[in-house]
Amino acid sequence: MTSRVPVLFLKTKSAPSDAYEDLFSKQPLPQCVFEPQFVPVLRHSFKENGMAEARTALQNRQVNETTEAKYGGMIFTSQRAVEAFTALVEDGKGDPKWPHLQRVPVYSVGPATTRALRAVPQEPPLQVFGDHTGNGETLAPFILDHYREWYKGRSTLPPLLFLVGEQRRDVIPRKLMDENLPSDRRIEVREVEMYETREMESFPVDLRNVLRGLDPESTTWVVVFSPAGCETMLKGIGFLDSDGNAKSNNEPQSSILVATIGPTTRDCLKGFGFSPHACAEQPSPEGILKAIDQYRAGIN
Repeated sequence: MTSRVPVLFLKTKSAPSDAYEDLFSKQPLPQCVFEPQFVPVLRHSFKENGMAEARTALQNRQVNETTEAKYGGMIFTSQRAVEAFTALVEDGKGDPKWPHLQRVPVYSVGPATTRALRAVPQEPPLQVFGDHTGNGETLAPFILDHYREWYKGRSTLPPLLFLVGEQRRDVIPRKLMDENLPSDRRIEVREVEMYETREMESFPVDLRNVLRGLDPESTTWVVVFSPAGCETMLKGIGFLDSDGNAKSNNEPQSSILVATIGPTTRDCLKGFGFSPHACAEQPSPEGILKAIDQYRAGIN
C-alpha cells in the first residue's frame, strides 16, 4: 500500500527550482509518495565590511597564481557566501575576463555550493574542486594535498581567501594552519565575513501552522539544515517547552521524524537532549533521501 508522507524542509525554497523538491516529488522510494513543503527559517543579509574587502580583493586582482599574489585561491562552504560573491561579480561586469580567477583553484564543500559556483559568470569558468568531500573535515585534507600540487615547487604556499558567514565552524582554517604542518604544506587562511544569519521572526508561527495542518496519525519527516532554528523546531514538535527546557515526558509527537543535513546539525539537536532519527552522510538531496530510506529499512 502506498503511503503519503509530508516532508517539511526547514529552508527557503530555491529558485527557479529546488533540488530537494525535484527529487522528493519523483516518488523516489517504493510505496511512498513524499509531499514536500518548505518552511523558511533563516534571514540572511550581506555585511558591508566583508563585501568591501572581497570587492577590493577582486578589483585589485589580489587573487592570482603569481608568487606576489595576496591569495592563491578561494574557499566556499555555503551557498550564501556564493550569493554574496556572485553579487560582487555581477557589479563588476564589463571586462570579459572579470573576475580574473581563471588560473586559481576554488574549493567547494558540496554539490549545492558547487552548482552555485559553476553558475558564476566568467570565461573560462571557475575551476572548482572538492565538491565530493561533503564537509569541512574531509575538504581540509583534500585542500592540503591539492593546493600543494597546484603550487608545486614553492617553499611556501599563498594564503587562501575564505568567504564565510557570521556562524561557521573553524575546522578548515584550523587544519590548514596547523602549526605542526611543514612550511611547504601549511596554508594561511583569511576568513572574510560576507553575511549574517538570523532566525526569521515568522518561523515559529509558520512551523506551528504547518504542523497543525498535518494528520497527527500519519508520519511526517522534518528535515533540518542548520543549527539555527533547532530550538524553535524542537518546541514546535513538542520536545521542548516554551522556555527551551525538555518537557517532563520528554517525548515529541510520535508521528514526527527528524532528519538532519549533517553531523553539525545533528549534534546541535543532541545538545538539547534530542537524537534525530536520520542524519545525511552527504549534505545533498540524495544524502537526505538515503538517510530516510535507511531509517525506514531499520539501518541506523
